[in-house]
Amino acid sequence: MKQETTVETKNLALKYLIREPKVKTDKRKGIILLHGVGSNEKDLFGLAEHLPDDFYIISARGPFTLGAERYAWYNVDFSTGKPVYDAKQEEVSREIISTFIGQIKQQYLLDDVYLGGFSQGAIMSYSIGLTQPKSLRGIVALSGRLLPEIQPLVKKSDDLSKLSVFVAHGTQDRTLGIAYAREAKTYLKELGVNLTYTEYENAHQISESVLKDLRDWMTRQDSAQP
Repeated sequence: MKQETTVETKNLALKYLIREPKVKTDKRKGIILLHGVGSNEKDLFGLAEHLPDDFYIISARGPFTLGAERYAWYNVDFSTGKPVYDAKQEEVSREIISTFIGQIKQQYLLDDVYLGGFSQGAIMSYSIGLTQPKSLRGIVALSGRLLPEIQPLVKKSDDLSKLSVFVAHGTQDRTLGIAYAREAKTYLKELGVNLTYTEYENAHQISESVLKDLRDWMTRQDSAQP
């Protein structure tokens, strides 16, 4: 079985790394992973070996360069104690990622696509998944938050009720506090999505416990599909 782990461009909207499935199934499934601010596509690609073997694992690079091998989906300033972000860059990234999702579906003939990420990548996953639920099967939000400015763009619909959402957050997170996750939990329940929410005794990180629960959740999704 051929397994690709090379940087792909293919004239798509974002640069990315891909691991093709080790196990082929009738349904072609993929998860697109979005890194945190100041990181790159190699970071979350390291999770590939911890995720189900029948998924395409695609790890994308943010479009804004912060430095050598450091990228972002938008610039953010924490100097006030609360994150202040560049709303225009966030909007641009949302459009680019949305285009990329469509391109990836077509490139690899995927039936189901999940969008997930860590920190800023989780924020982008929330924003795109909740405003464009028809384009995705599910959202994975690891140590992220919901942008309040996105909420007016979210419309309750049958597509939202079919969306599966996995949220993991550390109670010791000092970068994006647990309050953000709890606020998101309340909001997601009101929207009626299929929510799996877990808190961990973690800081701002992805632990082995999170990875195990994420893998189990991804494995269950076919049977959970309405």
